[in-house]
Amino acid sequence: MAYTPAPEFTTRPTLQGTFGMSASTHWLATASAQAVLERGGNAFDAAVAGAFVLHIVEPHLNGPGGDMTAIFASADNPGEAIVLNGQGPAPAAASPAHYRAEGLELVPGAGALAAAVPGAVDAWLLLLRDHGTWELDAVLAFAIGYARHGHPVLERVAATISAVADLFHDHWPTSAALWMPRGRPPRAGEIIANEAYANVLEALAGASRGGGSSRSARIEAARTAWSTGQVAAASVSFTSRPHRHSGGTDHAGVLELEDFSRFEAGYEPAATLTFRGYTIAKTGPWGQGPALLQALAILDGFSDECLDPSTPLGAHTIVEAMKLALADREAYYGDCEVPLEYLLSPGYAQQRRKLISATASHEFRPGAVPGHTGFIPPLRTEYHASHAGRSAGIGEPTVSRDGRTSGDTCHIDVVDRWGNMISATPSGGWLQSSPAIPELGFCLGSRLQMTWLEEGSPSTLQPGKRPRTTLTPTLVLRDGKPVVALGSPGGDQQDQWQLLYLLRTIVGGYTPQQAIDAPALHTTSFPGSFFPRTWEPGGVVVETRCGEEFIAALEQRGHVVTRAGDWSLGRLSCVTQDHQRAVLGAAANPRGAQGYAAGR
Repeated sequence: MAYTPAPEFTTRPTLQGTFGMSASTHWLATASAQAVLERGGNAFDAAVAGAFVLHIVEPHLNGPGGDMTAIFASADNPGEAIVLNGQGPAPAAASPAHYRAEGLELVPGAGALAAAVPGAVDAWLLLLRDHGTWELDAVLAFAIGYARHGHPVLERVAATISAVADLFHDHWPTSAALWMPRGRPPRAGEIIANEAYANVLEALAGASRGGGSSRSARIEAARTAWSTGQVAAASVSFTSRPHRHSGGTDHAGVLELEDFSRFEAGYEPAATLTFRGYTIAKTGPWGQGPALLQALAILDGFSDECLDPSTPLGAHTIVEAMKLALADREAYYGDCEVPLEYLLSPGYAQQRRKLISATASHEFRPGAVPGHTGFIPPLRTEYHASHAGRSAGIGEPTVSRDGRTSGDTCHIDVVDRWGNMISATPSGGWLQSSPAIPELGFCLGSRLQMTWLEEGSPSTLQPGKRPRTTLTPTLVLRDGKPVVALGSPGGDQQDQWQLLYLLRTIVGGYTPQQAIDAPALHTTSFPGSFFPRTWEPGGVVVETRCGEEFIAALEQRGHVVTRAGDWSLGRLSCVTQDHQRAVLGAAANPRGAQGYAAGR
């Protein structure tokens, strides 16, 4: 048999129904989104409600000061995949010269110098204005309730706060006051609230209620209040004072009021590729999404037996294809002119395919693109900070080189009975990103750590330019209709884990839950997007339940294997539409006992 049979046992069923489906990385966000569907809201109303709940229940994974990207299709125009861009740019005063004058050779991983303009909230409000049906106060009611009255804290939230408790106590007292109100990290299951953020949300709802005679005008009033009111003023004032950054030194931020007021989220066409009859839609190359498309283009020339992640041959082939795609990401992707048509062309994919041999490559190998010079980043296998104390800001990287789980982000998918479908990945503004702003109950994000201070990179830090984000939701279409909304937390691993899902479902015939449950792996043989931007030549991280025989076969091919535990890699969730049967579906990640799907 060319493909490993799908397992009969799954940790939970793939949900099926006809009314609506929600899936996310936290059961309370899923429940809130599904409640909106049950009360007559559409998928976009539901996604926005769930997203604001994620700010409350997963504050170690995302926050209002962060960013988001989404990709969706509406029932009015089901064949068009649209990207919602909630990635804010670098502030006007953020330049390599300023950071080097501060004694830095990398953008810090934590602290306000790592902050792009917050983009997530404006993007969610834009989506609600243009594609939702509910008023803002009704959508925010779920999040306001959890922020005001509290919710049982996750074990992982408690563990994250515990890991940075000394930093909070010694250097970030406002974070200690917010997240350790009893003088210690909270214990799993304790009720925690966030009155300050509840007040921020109440103010947005109030601005909307008084904002005009039309629903659109009311939501637009809330957008204006966000970008020109208390949030902007408090953020700029607070971060203008020096505070501890990763690397152990103190710096002030550079955000100004005009950075907030100038930013507006927006829509963009998706980048797409056809693979085995399916259209895979991703963000443009200002994000890492097209790397998944490049990998699929390379893999499309192999037989099915080479596309099975459950075999050493398949895993080897998939990892080698992903290395080539991610090398091109480093060389060519950014918020600039990117030769994406050439990078996704069949001829270029064929050139890259020929580089895959029977043994693992330990080289960094971007391709040659006519008329473009590919950037070769600093290839550090280790990074030694010039100052001690580099403990702040563990966020989205998820799995470190030694296999430990060190951070994450979050994700939400929704489909409704009318055919609206959305996949969204909010992130940034983690509670460990920078000191909490006391009036707001949240901190700023750290997405600028994905930019380089070296000149010549397509993702070199530049005022007003978006950092190349790792946030990368996926929409899959068949015969001009959306059939899957898919995504995962996981930094550089997001597209790697989604690639496994797509191959297992499209080629292997797995059900969504079978594909999510199946053992996962990913490569670390490329410069990481997060501070300190190191790489591990030939590195691959594997769930241990793949088996010692499997691991030994990869090592024999030259891969440097890290065992990551039996159920540690992958945070996927999805919703589906079967248009022939008029059946909706959903599935969610069992790892960590946190992600859930719901529907009927």
